[in-house]
Amino acid sequence: MKIKFEKRSALTACTSSMILLSAMLASQTVSAHGYLEVPPSRALACQKGLNTNCGGAQYEPQSVGETFKGFPAGVGGAPLQGPVDGKIASGGHSLFSAMDAQSATRWHLTEIKDRNIDFQWHYKAVHPATKHEYFISRNGWNPNESLKRATFESTPFCTVDGGNKMPSNSDKHNCTIPADKSGQHVILAIWTVGDTDAAFYNAADVNILAEPALPGGWSSVGSISAATELLVGDKVKARAFSANGENPDYSVEISIDNAEEGSPQDWSFKLAEKINATHKLIRAGIRDENGNIEPIRGNNTLYAQKESGVTRYEVQLDMKEDTAARMSVASQQAEYVLDKGRAKVEFSMIANRPMNVEATLLDQNNKPVGTTSAQVASGSTWLSMDVRSNPGAHTLTLVGTTLDGRTTRQDTQTTQLTGEGAGVEYDFVFPEGLGDYTAGTKVLQPKTNEVFECKPFPESGYCKQYSPTANGFEPGVGAHWHMAWNKL
Repeated sequence: MKIKFEKRSALTACTSSMILLSAMLASQTVSAHGYLEVPPSRALACQKGLNTNCGGAQYEPQSVGETFKGFPAGVGGAPLQGPVDGKIASGGHSLFSAMDAQSATRWHLTEIKDRNIDFQWHYKAVHPATKHEYFISRNGWNPNESLKRATFESTPFCTVDGGNKMPSNSDKHNCTIPADKSGQHVILAIWTVGDTDAAFYNAADVNILAEPALPGGWSSVGSISAATELLVGDKVKARAFSANGENPDYSVEISIDNAEEGSPQDWSFKLAEKINATHKLIRAGIRDENGNIEPIRGNNTLYAQKESGVTRYEVQLDMKEDTAARMSVASQQAEYVLDKGRAKVEFSMIANRPMNVEATLLDQNNKPVGTTSAQVASGSTWLSMDVRSNPGAHTLTLVGTTLDGRTTRQDTQTTQLTGEGAGVEYDFVFPEGLGDYTAGTKVLQPKTNEVFECKPFPESGYCKQYSPTANGFEPGVGAHWHMAWNKL
C-alpha cells in the first residue's frame, strides 16, 4: 500500500450533465458500504451512543455519506463532483440529514493526542478502493456553519493509493495531522470506490490535543510520568517507536542505583538527562519561554526531530521483586458454624506493605463458596466474607499484591465449617461464570437463596441470556425464568 502526504495538488473539475443521485445509486449492480472506525465517524459515534438525535444514521453508519466521487471538484450533486455543500456529512440522503447539523457543541469530539495517527475503516460490503483521502477543516473555520467545500483545506493532508484492490478491515492508514492544526476540527475521510461512481464521505469530529511542532522542528512524542516509587536494582526504559515499529537505536535505559534515585521525581530527571546526553535528535524536559527544553525533577515531555523517524515513546518499568514483603493469615476461629448453609467467616491478616488482597474459601471439591477483597494498609486487618456451603474441611486462600504491582504473596490455611449445610450443591453463584452455563449447570441465586438447574437443550440456550437491563431469564427472578431453569 502506497501512502502519499499531499502538500499541494490541483483537482480538476469535470463537467457532466446533472442527474439525480438516486438514479446513479440505482444504476450500480452492487452497493458498497463501510464507515471510518478509528477515529469514529460522526455516524458511528451515534451508534455508540456518543451522539444523540441522529435519525437513521445510528442504525446504518455503513450507509452514511454515499454519493458521487470527485470532491472537492465542482459544486456537487453530479458525477465526479462529490456531495453538495451543506450536505457533505449525509451525502445528500434525507434518511441521514441529521448528520448535516453543525454547531460547536452538536457532536462528540474524539480526542487526538498524537499527530501520527492510524486511520482504520470497517467495510460491511467491500469493493475495490481507488484511494482513501483525508481532508481537514481550515484554521479559523466556523464550527457553527454547515460543512461546505470552503470549510476544508483544498487538498488532503494524507492520501492512500488503493490500487483498485479490495481493502481490508485490518488496513491501517498511517498519516500525520498537520502541525498547525489544534483544537476542534472536522476530518473528512473519503473512500473512493473503484467499480462504481460512488465514494463514501465520513465526517469525524475531533479535538486535537497533540502539541504542535516547536520552533526548530521539535515535535512532542511522549512523556515521562513521575508517579511510581522504585527500588534499588529497578530499571526504567524509554522505548522509541517509528512508523515501522520499535526503534531500539533511540531507546534509552537507566538503573536505580540508590534509594534517592528511586523517588519518582529523581528517576524521571535521571532518565531525561541520559536521553539528552545520548541523542541529538531527541530531547526530554520542559520548554521555557525561549523554546529551550531542559529536564526537571517531575514529569518531562519527550520531543523528536522529524529526521529521527521517532513518532512516539513508551516508558517501561522493570521492577524487581520486593523480597522483604510479607503477608499471611494471622488468626481465624477454630470452626465456623453454618446456619442453613450460610455463615460469616471472619479472620485477621497481617502484612508489612500496603496491598490489594483477595481471600477465597474453597470447599472439598475446590469450588469457591465465598470471596472478599480489599486494599489494606501495612499491619493487621480484619476481613469478612459471606459463605454458603456444607460442613467439612475448607481451604482459605489469601493472595496479596503490593500496590505497585511488583510483588505477590499467598497464604493458604485449612478452615473448618460445621453445623447445618446448604443441602443442594451448585456450580456457580449467579451470574458468575455466565458464559459457561450449559444444560445441567446448577447456580445459586443469591437474591432468593435458592438453587436452579439449567434445562436441557434447546432451552439451555436461554440460561446464558442475561444482563442487568435484560434479565427476563434470570433464575427465580426474571419474567420468563421457567423457560430456562428448574428450581431444585
